[in-house]
Amino acid sequence: MPRERAAAFAPGRVNLIGEHTDYNGGLALPFAIAEGITVQAEATHDQRVGARASDLGEEDWFALDDRSPAAGWRAFVRGTVAELATAGLAPAGARLEIGGNLPPGAGLSSSAALEVALCLALLGLRGDVDEELERIEIARLCARVENDWVGAQTGLLDQLASLYGQLDRALRIDFRTLQIDAVALRLGGWRLVVLDSGERHAHARSGYNERRAECARACELLGVESLRDADAEAVERLPQPLRDRASHVLSENERVRDVVAALRHRDLPAVAALLSASHASLRDLYETSTPAVEATVVRLLATGAAGARMIGGGFGGCVLGLLPPGVSSPTGAREVRPSAGAHLLD
Repeated sequence: MPRERAAAFAPGRVNLIGEHTDYNGGLALPFAIAEGITVQAEATHDQRVGARASDLGEEDWFALDDRSPAAGWRAFVRGTVAELATAGLAPAGARLEIGGNLPPGAGLSSSAALEVALCLALLGLRGDVDEELERIEIARLCARVENDWVGAQTGLLDQLASLYGQLDRALRIDFRTLQIDAVALRLGGWRLVVLDSGERHAHARSGYNERRAECARACELLGVESLRDADAEAVERLPQPLRDRASHVLSENERVRDVVAALRHRDLPAVAALLSASHASLRDLYETSTPAVEATVVRLLATGAAGARMIGGGFGGCVLGLLPPGVSSPTGAREVRPSAGAHLLD
């Protein structure tokens, strides 16, 4: 049943382990967090869409059939409306108010949270979201917005984490099959914190797209559909830097498996060691770190973190640290816990 008003909240995410594996058909272990993006939608029935980003004090108005490109947050709005229209699911006009508490470019997936919240709110004007589009299809639609409208060739990790998040659980996602399994995140007295490096990134302008292209080239040379299928011995014969990129993906998939096993045995020291190993691989093999990120890792470890690694696509953003019992968080760090996924608000 159509509604005159709808509102949706979509959380950001922290990826515990499994970085740059999603677009390589691999494994990852993200979880949704409490912070996110809220979109309030009001039906206007005038074949136009107006959006206001309250945190920025900026607005954008466009006709429902306008497909002209835009930059920044406007690209997400226009792309979401266009993709819904292509699917025959766009409203007859809407006024949108966008707000939230996720810092952009910090590696907490503010972009996916924005896409998902926009999509759910606009679908909410039409009635029951789950009757209109399955959540896996919402994730794919939002990924098209990121890929085709924003210009970042990301995978599905962030959207799936935001849509399927569960309280007190991480999500083991197999990106070959898109099977999602909940993994209890029982930390006892241990805590996960994120510390911002202060360096902002944007996937479309960073080296993210270049890394994805390198992985695609490695697949061509290996004759496989994805690096998930690559043979370790064959990878050793690749030219650099493709050898290092593929080696990271293969080893990162194993680390996801190992972290899941360690969590089931409540072996938090092993989890911490795997976080640090992931960071070393991202730094040395995938080359996505920066001096600001490295300084943040050093700071977390110096204050007592048992393990730490960059999260998100790299080239800036936040660092995740696992703190043993009794260790205080460094100034500016925020504790993160698995929270519920995206949903319509009453």
